[in-house]
Amino acid sequence: MDQAVGAMGSLLGKLGKVIKKEYKLQKGVKKKVKSFSDELDIMQAALGKVAEVPRDQLDEQLKLWAADVRELSYDMEDVVDSLLVRVEGSDPTADQSNFKKLMDKMLKVFKKGKANREISTAVEEIHKRLQDVAERHQRYNLTNLPAAATRTTVDPLLEALYGDKKNIIGLEKARDDIIKKITDGDRKQLKTLSIVGFGGLGKTTLAREVYDAVPVKFDHKAFVSVSRNPDMKKVLSNLLFKLDKRRHSSFNAENLDVEKLIILVRELLSRKRYFIIIDDLWNKEAWTTIRYALSDDECGSIIITTTRLMDVSRVCCSSKDGMIHEMKSLSMDDSQNLFYRRIFSSEVCPSGFEKVSIMILKKCVGVPLAIISLASYLANNQRINQIDQWNVLLISIGHGLKKGDDHVKEMKRILSLSFYDLPSYLKTCFLYLSIFPEDHQISRDRLIRRWACEGFIQVEDETTSLLELGDSYFNELVNRNMVQPIHVDGRVEACCVHDIMLDLICELSSEVNFVTILDVIKGDTPLEKNFRRLSIQKSMTDLTTTQMATTSMSQVRSFTAFSPAISKIPPLSGFQVLRVLDLEGCDLRKSPGVVDLRHAENLLHLRYLGLRGTKVGKLPMEVGKLQLLQTLDLQWTNSKELPSSVVQMRHLMCLILDSDMPLPNDFSNLASLEQLTGHGVGLFTLDSAKGLGCLIGLRELAFKWDQFVKTDQWDPWMQPDHLRTQKALLESLGKLHKLESLELFSLSPWVSNLILDWVPSPNLCRLKLDGWFMSFPKWICSSSLPLLSNLYIVIKKVRSMDIQTLGMLPALCHVVLDASTLNVGHLVEKLVLSAGAFPSLRVCLLHKIMLVNPTFQQGAMPMVRRLRFGLRVNDIVNPDFDLSIRNLPSLQHLRIDLLDRGVSTEEYSQAVGALRRVADDHPQNPTLRADRF
Repeated sequence: MDQAVGAMGSLLGKLGKVIKKEYKLQKGVKKKVKSFSDELDIMQAALGKVAEVPRDQLDEQLKLWAADVRELSYDMEDVVDSLLVRVEGSDPTADQSNFKKLMDKMLKVFKKGKANREISTAVEEIHKRLQDVAERHQRYNLTNLPAAATRTTVDPLLEALYGDKKNIIGLEKARDDIIKKITDGDRKQLKTLSIVGFGGLGKTTLAREVYDAVPVKFDHKAFVSVSRNPDMKKVLSNLLFKLDKRRHSSFNAENLDVEKLIILVRELLSRKRYFIIIDDLWNKEAWTTIRYALSDDECGSIIITTTRLMDVSRVCCSSKDGMIHEMKSLSMDDSQNLFYRRIFSSEVCPSGFEKVSIMILKKCVGVPLAIISLASYLANNQRINQIDQWNVLLISIGHGLKKGDDHVKEMKRILSLSFYDLPSYLKTCFLYLSIFPEDHQISRDRLIRRWACEGFIQVEDETTSLLELGDSYFNELVNRNMVQPIHVDGRVEACCVHDIMLDLICELSSEVNFVTILDVIKGDTPLEKNFRRLSIQKSMTDLTTTQMATTSMSQVRSFTAFSPAISKIPPLSGFQVLRVLDLEGCDLRKSPGVVDLRHAENLLHLRYLGLRGTKVGKLPMEVGKLQLLQTLDLQWTNSKELPSSVVQMRHLMCLILDSDMPLPNDFSNLASLEQLTGHGVGLFTLDSAKGLGCLIGLRELAFKWDQFVKTDQWDPWMQPDHLRTQKALLESLGKLHKLESLELFSLSPWVSNLILDWVPSPNLCRLKLDGWFMSFPKWICSSSLPLLSNLYIVIKKVRSMDIQTLGMLPALCHVVLDASTLNVGHLVEKLVLSAGAFPSLRVCLLHKIMLVNPTFQQGAMPMVRRLRFGLRVNDIVNPDFDLSIRNLPSLQHLRIDLLDRGVSTEEYSQAVGALRRVADDHPQNPTLRADRF
């Protein structure tokens, strides 16, 4: 699916259902449906090609045709959905997971004369509109699609290689670090290093700095750019030319094929020491071809690559000596220096411009390309001293920066390369981020659920989970550096979009009527077009509010409101085809009567209902009529009761409950449920505890084990019903074989002992045990949990062998062992981590756990970046003390909790000094934090 294709992707699948024989359509109608279905197939292919070309390179007639087809596809899907909704929502007791039964239901409905007439009328109207579009625009034929227009812009590589170096600020430390990495160690070993990061961070510039500054002598040097759609013959020919102009000329290399060029380059580099930089790699295949040409004869050669894509970077550095350097944004000080030097030829800002300049730089988030581009824009003689022009620029960033000179256009062109390199399904998912305000932390789960409910995630078979596939989409955007990941407990739980990139996607979304942000529509602009996705982010002007009141919401598919705009939410009764209603964070108590959820029963198309943080209170029973609902988020709604009608939602995949919200006894009917989470999911009865085991598709579960329906008995824990309920709950957990994430909280030692006998799902990836766990569960081991990547456990006793057992978990990336419930530190003696321990670990946090003279052998924790544990001051001041963290090659942050019982101030200072020397001696020079325990 693609942003230029509109609803085409999901529409074609639905049309396939309509023309099946089970629908018993009239022969003429069925023939027309089949005809325009075939026509749409052709158009979809054409539009996919259109979407690969930047919009400023498209013919205006083609843009209009694409817009017509896109809007038509939306309207067609609305018509088809209105018919399908009748069937899929006609009988909540039907087994709708069975497609044949669903078709039988459709047969009964379609046999009715009224339904047949409505279908025929709708199909006739669609057919006429489709014919009109086809007659007016015949340009969708692939042979008539435009080629990318030629440009006269400056090649960024030429700018980096030969441009003025006065704009190189903030790269000195990164340059020196890279030079140290590629020149240290075995002088005969081939060194490979990849520089990876978001477009515009200065990867090429940094590579050039390293290229010029490396003190080692080489037989051959070359700096070659690959680009997004490389001609490998041209790339290899250029490489040979840079290495040896005479050989290139003597063989007339431009006329040779790829294989012969590889042979020539290999012969030239054989038994030679070379330094080659391969700049701007976009795919693994290009690197593989180039790598064939680069011989490794142990002469101490160096290869550096630059790329925006993390997976490409990993492939470039797959050897044992491969290194990855992740680009960082500039600090505010460096950003200011770069900004002011470009505008004023000085690092000093004139009086009166400091505040607005800092606000502009915050939106640039340390991206040099953005800083230089906007500074060049302001450096224009007509703007340099006009504070109002600076303020206009500030306001426009993040809302479609359309005005600007060639510097701004070139910046947007470079940033857009990353967007146009995305596959079509990711283009749609990425543009969807324009719904959220600048600097907004977008929840990973919220985003994936919304993608699924919008129909952006298309699965080819029923065995694949929409949420699982959506998770891979999110990961791909992170790996491509399109979004900034936000980590919580070692997992990317949310993301942000660079303000400059947000500006770009807001503009693209607006141009193709994908997302409309009502805040940026001017008050005198008529709201006449058919909006498909609306976002209200701020409080609007009175004039815009008046426009809203007279604007039809009948074709809006997605509506999102943020807290400043609570009072501007239109009545739910005005929506007819709404699929996503997201009011997260809007405290509806502040605007009583604005949202009447009783009208939600008419939103028959609704797939996503996000009420998190709305404090809406009790939910109406009518919510259960939303038969197509896939996500229901009720966290922080102040609702203490889940309407019993919810158990009728057979398509519900994600149910997020509020604190202490009881589960109805029949909730086991929710056969599609994959996520059951929230603060304190539970208040289990015996029946609901047994019912949990029926949700065999459940992938994520979070609950409080102690949450059971209270009785009048003095000690309910020892009552037979509670004992049976707990055992039933444990048995149900054992049936959830697809479970990937489990969060369990319990303050009962009895429950903690019970869980020790549990046999977990081998698919478990994330595990959080919070409460009263006296000892380590034996089933936390590599044989039982081979996929476990995140572990958090509050525990009172940890042994050396427990930590060593954890070290054998092959996928473990983040571990927290928390003994903070103890008043004194828990001692772990004789801990030796040998080579191969914790092979994938990035973060290891041992809270209030004192390691007595631990040993980290070479090869242990090879990837750990953040490490925390406790030490006794007396051990540190001992002359024989050796922390051995020098054997942890990736360490960046070290935190030590110091147990200082019975030691003097002088001894404590000596211990801190010793730790600082240990950190300073480490090759990575990690940051050190030492605190009294």
